[in-house]
Amino acid sequence: MPTTLAHISDLHVDGTGAATERVTRVVRHLDTLAPRVDALVVTGDVADHGAEDEYELVRSLLRWDRPVVICPGNHDDRAALRRVLRVDARQGGDAPINLAVDVGGLLVLACDSTVPGQDHGYLSDGTLAWLDRTLADAEPRVPAVLALHHPPEEAGIEAVSPYPQRGSSRLAALLDRHRRVVAVLAGHAHLASVTSFAGRPLVVAPGVASSLASPWDLTESMHRQPPGLALHVIDGTVVLSHVLAVA
Repeated sequence: MPTTLAHISDLHVDGTGAATERVTRVVRHLDTLAPRVDALVVTGDVADHGAEDEYELVRSLLRWDRPVVICPGNHDDRAALRRVLRVDARQGGDAPINLAVDVGGLLVLACDSTVPGQDHGYLSDGTLAWLDRTLADAEPRVPAVLALHHPPEEAGIEAVSPYPQRGSSRLAALLDRHRRVVAVLAGHAHLASVTSFAGRPLVVAPGVASSLASPWDLTESMHRQPPGLALHVIDGTVVLSHVLAVA
């Protein structure tokens, strides 16, 4: 049976009614989808300022009866994310947040591409070692999906181009050793896009808090675009992705 992942990004929950309404709209839309979505993947910038009260609000907004897999973005605070949302609670403090979750026979790997205090991304040597070890230890023939905030390939968007994932060739070399990874999911760009990375589809989700109408739309109109999400239907090595606007 295929596994269906809902993929959202860049919630930027800040306590305002506008951000709260947009997240609520997306979650309600997920509940209307049939067939049932198996898990929700959130690729970073969950909160806008990394404050505990923002994560408290996120916790109330993302109440769901299915797995929710979260990786941090450059606006997030690792320690607060751990304390409030119990993400990667086995680790402590400001260590990178890396998660492996089995979703119906699909291994969902959430990697921390953030650099505390910086907007660009970088996968630390420790994170890459964890990813290499986890993929090597997984059951044979189990497909995997990698989720992270910063796209490892150039997004082509002026607003985020100065803040890429640096050193992404290291990740490409690792994926060359682990063919079980069938797709890479990312956020950060606030615009849905699809390209390839290391021979896999790389799907960037649209933003929830704001979404660009085009790669050149850097005006306030981005806040007038509806929030969006991506749906990924994964059956073995076959990945079918859809992008939806939630009007």
